[in-house]
Amino acid sequence: MPITAAQVNELRQLTGCGMMDCKRALEETGGDVDAAIRLLRERGIASAAKRAGRATGEGVIDTYVHAGGKIAAMVELNCETDFVSRTDDFRNLAHELAMQVAATNPQWVRREDVPAEVIEQEREILRQRALHDGEPEAKIPRIVEGRLTKFFAETVLLEQPYIRDPKRKVQDLVDDVRARLGENIVVRRFVRWQLGE
Repeated sequence: MPITAAQVNELRQLTGCGMMDCKRALEETGGDVDAAIRLLRERGIASAAKRAGRATGEGVIDTYVHAGGKIAAMVELNCETDFVSRTDDFRNLAHELAMQVAATNPQWVRREDVPAEVIEQEREILRQRALHDGEPEAKIPRIVEGRLTKFFAETVLLEQPYIRDPKRKVQDLVDDVRARLGENIVVRRFVRWQLGE
């Protein structure tokens, strides 16, 4: 079945990918738009992973002040080039991340940033809780790891559910923009203030 220009344009509007990439994805998936989106995302994220080691010396600092001025957040988002740092996609991502930080109060950017002693302390608390709940000894390690994943989803920015679409993680949002812009993008750091803290 031939792929029409309208189908290619629709996919391009949905993904932000190039025309030829959209056309190839539609051809490979037999015109199935959802499958083509998934294919482009897989390829985009895969190519973004190749870029992950490249230096990110450019970027922006964005702020968000919650209504009433009682909570504020500031995020540093880095990329490879000044050109990308000036794009609307990049600046919108920085602003969305600042809103996420203000709304959810994460403690760390990524899982690797969580100190080992904090993880071990949390593991022990979760282990004791499982024992107190009367869980069988054989199941406790799996229960602890499952609850530890929930701990990371609450306290690590990139693992949190995205506030505008809780089915997606914040990392998915970053990966989408990374794939669209074709550059390595790194959330460097953030700070959050709350009145009276």
